Amino acid sequence: MNSYRVIWSEFAEQQVDAIFEYYCLKASPDIATNLVRSIVIAANPLTQNPFMGQPEEALRSLGKKYRYLVFKDYKLIYHVEEETLSIKILDVFDTRLNPKKISRNR
Repeated sequence: MNSYRVIWSEFAEQQVDAIFEYYCLKASPDIATNLVRSIVIAANPLTQNPFMGQPEEALRSLGKKYRYLVFKDYKLIYHVEEETLSIKILDVFDTRLNPKKISRNR
């Protein structure tokens, strides 16, 4: 089986940056660093099993088959690009937000 590579979209990186900044202010830089590192590491199993995440039904109307993994309070929303053997992380969505916000602009 070929190994896939994980690519983070600019929007997903912005979300991770916002999580880092929030936890730096509300907790500490160490807690923020550990959380962000853990979020990034949570995507690593996708390199060997890209379809392990559940389909994201809230984004079904967009045409592509989006999937997600849950890590703590966050959904890592991604799309598998089989032709390039890549997984594109499109969003890191805080599950404590209103689910309707999941289709916000990316």
